[in-house]
Amino acid sequence: MLEQLRKPRRIEVHTDLSNLEKVLIWFEKNHTSLVPENLLWQCKTALAEGFTNAVRHAHRDLPDSTPIEIEVTLEERSLEMRIWDFGQPFDFESKLQSILQETFEPLEKPNGRGLIFMHRLTDELSYTRTDRRNCLFMRKKMVDD
Repeated sequence: MLEQLRKPRRIEVHTDLSNLEKVLIWFEKNHTSLVPENLLWQCKTALAEGFTNAVRHAHRDLPDSTPIEIEVTLEERSLEMRIWDFGQPFDFESKLQSILQETFEPLEKPNGRGLIFMHRLTDELSYTRTDRRNCLFMRKKMVDD
């Protein structure tokens, strides 16, 4: 049974913010019964922010038909989320650190809030380039170590 749960679940949607609802419905359908309720909203918020950033920033100058692929895998002690986009790579770590070091409240800024939310709501956050795509990786622990 556990092996079946660990099987990655994927969805691919076009670059359109209206697809956020489709992504969240897909996530809820496949993961609500598997993720503790107190963590579910955190995972959904991080997923929504990652998808929104892919649409608004990574795919800003790309056709709406450009796909965004999302994969969610439930591991024994965590939930892993990957969002692949075709945007230009950027220095994710530098951007995140820059936002985190700002002296004013970052949530009052019009830009950068998504990165703050993802950083605060997940236990691991990274961004890599592979096969001409970018992969935003987020891990949320389901239990404390």
